[in-house]
Amino acid sequence: MDFVLATSELGSVAITGDAIAQIVGLTAAECYGVVGTKRAGKLARFRIGSRATRGIEVSGDESGVSIALHVVVEHGLNLAEVATGVRERVLYELERMVGLPIADLEVRVDRVRGR
Repeated sequence: MDFVLATSELGSVAITGDAIAQIVGLTAAECYGVVGTKRAGKLARFRIGSRATRGIEVSGDESGVSIALHVVVEHGLNLAEVATGVRERVLYELERMVGLPIADLEVRVDRVRGR
């Protein structure tokens, strides 16, 4: 799915859902307490490429982009604070880098990594 960023008489500029997912994944990797993402029963540590987008679902319509982010959090941390921090950071970076309206961003803590 492509999201149009700008249009003119010369054409348009668009970004794919995969590119948005990669921005979300790389941003989440920088957040305190997040050690990876989770999808289909597998833990994906953050790496450039397809693994950076595992556990991230991007969809959208004319009202904006909807994102579901499934994270794995380090044991012993306040899960609500980590999830809130991830959500705020991802929203900020998406607005700064892409400028698309975000209709929904859901951060789900799917697993806690033990020591």
